[in-house]
Amino acid sequence: MAARPVTGMRPLTMGTGMRPTTTMGGGTTLGRIQTQVQEGNLTATVYGYIRDHQYNEAVEILTQQLEEFPRSRAALSLMAYCYYMMGEYGESASMYDELIKVCPGVEEYRVYYAQALYKAGAYAESSKRCAMIDSEQYVVRLTKLQAAVAYEQEDISQTKAFLEKCAVEDPDTLVLQGCVHYQEGSYEEALAKFKEAQNALGNKMDLLYNIALTYYRMQQYGSSLSHVAEIIDKGVQDHPELGIGSNTEGNEARSVGNTQMLKDSALIEAFNLKAAIDFQMKKTAEAKEALSDMPPRTEEELDPVTLHNTALINMDVDPTSGFKKFNFLLQNPPFPAETFQNLLLFYAKYQYYDLAADVLAENPHLAWQYLSQGNQSLYDFLDGLITAQTSPAEAYRKFDVLGQKHIDQLRKITKKIQDAKQAHEKDAELEAVRAYDDALEEYIPVLMAQANIYWEIDNYPQVEKLFRQSADFCSENEIWKLNVAHVFFMQETKFREAIRYYVPVVEANQETILNCSAIVLANLCVAYIIDLAERVITYV
Repeated sequence: MAARPVTGMRPLTMGTGMRPTTTMGGGTTLGRIQTQVQEGNLTATVYGYIRDHQYNEAVEILTQQLEEFPRSRAALSLMAYCYYMMGEYGESASMYDELIKVCPGVEEYRVYYAQALYKAGAYAESSKRCAMIDSEQYVVRLTKLQAAVAYEQEDISQTKAFLEKCAVEDPDTLVLQGCVHYQEGSYEEALAKFKEAQNALGNKMDLLYNIALTYYRMQQYGSSLSHVAEIIDKGVQDHPELGIGSNTEGNEARSVGNTQMLKDSALIEAFNLKAAIDFQMKKTAEAKEALSDMPPRTEEELDPVTLHNTALINMDVDPTSGFKKFNFLLQNPPFPAETFQNLLLFYAKYQYYDLAADVLAENPHLAWQYLSQGNQSLYDFLDGLITAQTSPAEAYRKFDVLGQKHIDQLRKITKKIQDAKQAHEKDAELEAVRAYDDALEEYIPVLMAQANIYWEIDNYPQVEKLFRQSADFCSENEIWKLNVAHVFFMQETKFREAIRYYVPVVEANQETILNCSAIVLANLCVAYIIDLAERVITYV
C-alpha cells in the first residue's frame, strides 16, 4: 500500500479577539435616562420595558411616538439609549445626531454622539466629533475617548499622547496603558496595569478578560483558564436568560442577539479564548464545545472572531462552509488578523494552490500587512508551495534557503537552553524550551514540503537523506518519525526500519486504535509479513 507523506502543515491559529478591550465605551452606558415621554401609562410602560431590558418593545412604542412627534427630545433620547443597550450603535448615533439638531446647545448629546460613533466602529468620525467639542466639563472624558479611538486605529503613539493628558490613577487610563503595553508585547507591564485597574474597579468582566488574554499571551494557560472560568461562572449565575450551554445540550436555542448585556458579560470573548487555548493544546473536541457553549446567536449575528473560529474548528468536517466564512471575513473588514494566514494555509492543505495564488495577487496590501511585514517565513513557505506546482527545482531551492534560516534559529535557541541549564535559571530554560518547540513547529512543514518534491518523483533515498540531516532537531517530533517510517516502507528493502518507527505510533493509539491512520496500520501489517517472509527465506 502506498503511503502519502504527512505534510506537517504549519500550525493554524485561532482568534481570541487578540486585543484587550478598553473601558471607554466598553460596557458603559451613555449616561442617565434624561426625560420622560409623557405622563401616564405610556411612560410607565416604556420605563418598565427598559428596566426589564426589553429594549425592542420600548423601541416599538417610541417609534410610534416619533412618528407623531418627530422632534420629541424625550423620545429621541430614550430611543438613543435603547439602541445603545441593544448594541445597535449606528442607530444610537443617528438618534444622537437628531438630538443635536433638536437641542444644539446641549453638549452632553455631542459627547454621547461621539461615543456611539466609537462603539459603532466609526473611529475617524468619532475622533472628528471629539475635536469639535469645546467643553471644560467633558475634557477628561473626551481625552480618554480620543485615546481609545486612537488605540482602536492601532495608532499607539497617538494613544500615548492622549494618555499623557489623563490622570495616571484613573482606572480608564490604567486600562488603556495596559492595552498599549499589550500591543507592544510587554505583557508583564500590561498585566500589572490591568491588575491595578482591577483593584480600583473590582472584578469587571471585560477587565478579567484582559487579564486572561494577557496570561494567554504569556503562555500561562492555567491562569488564563482560571479567569475565563470566573467570567463564565458569573455569566451562568447572573444571566440565565443568555442560555449558556443550551446549544451543546441539544436544545433548539433561541438567539439572544448582540445586546449590551451580552457585551458587558464578556462571555463571547471568554468562550473564544477558552476555545483558542484548547485548540492550542490540541484538544479539538473541547474547543468545539467551548464555541458551542456560547450564548446562542444566528450565524448572521456572529462577531468576526467567533465566525472565524467556527470556520476553523469545523474545517475537517465542512471545508466548503469554512472557505466561504474565511472569504466572507476578508471581504468584510475588520476581521481577525489570523484570517488571511489561515485561509492561505487551508488552501495549501487542500492543494488549492491556484486559489492561494489568486488571494495573494488580489490582496497585496493584506500580504504585506500579515505576511511580509509580520511573518516573512510564512510568506516564503506559501511562495514555495505555489512555485512547486510549476517549477519544483526552484521551489526546492526556496525551501532549502528557508529551511536553513529555521535551522540557524533552532541552533541559537538550543544554545540558550544549554546556557540556562548551566546557569540553573529554570524560568529562562522553560521559556527557551517553549521557543524551541514553536520554532520546530514552523520548521517541520518546510522540511516536509522540501521532501515532498523528491517524494513526488519517487526519489525515496533522497527523502531519507533529508530526514537524516534533520534528525538532530526533529528526532522526537511525531510528524518527522511518521514520515521516516513511510520513506523506509516505500524503499521496499527497509521494512524492519519501518516497523521500528511505525510501532510507537500504533502503541500510542492502543486504547483508541480507530484514531490511528489506516495507512499506518496497513503498512505495519505489510512490513511485518514481508520482513518475516524474508527471514524465513533466508533461514531456508
